[in-house]
Amino acid sequence: MMVKHILAEKGADVFTLSADATCKEAVAALAKYNIGALVVAGPDMTIKGILSERDIVRALGRSGAAALDASVSELMTSKVRTCTEDSTVPELMELMTEGRFRHLPVERDGKLIGVVSIGDIVKRRIDQIEREADDIRSYIASA
Repeated sequence: MMVKHILAEKGADVFTLSADATCKEAVAALAKYNIGALVVAGPDMTIKGILSERDIVRALGRSGAAALDASVSELMTSKVRTCTEDSTVPELMELMTEGRFRHLPVERDGKLIGVVSIGDIVKRRIDQIEREADDIRSYIASA
């Protein structure tokens, strides 16, 4: 399974923020959309960074409540790993495991077109394993 199949199933909606938004605005967006990360993007959808719950918790640990007034650009991860529509589930699993992150922006021609999360990957992997198990049961029943 490739990323383009995941995006076709789940949709390519992406919630973004500008780099000058505040952490407080980011927290409100994370809560509103019930998501774990926001991509920081320019008006042309070029990826500037990613801000995850983990980034916010680290900032709160360093600065306390004052972190809520900080700009997203101060808190975001600016070296963002990305994937393409042609990336495969095993490739994503390896990237996410090595990088210890749970959200991966999807790019086409340098522009953000979607996000895949570890939850998306796990769901697809479970679906695949269940299909394989059904195939094996069918094979055994017909033998």
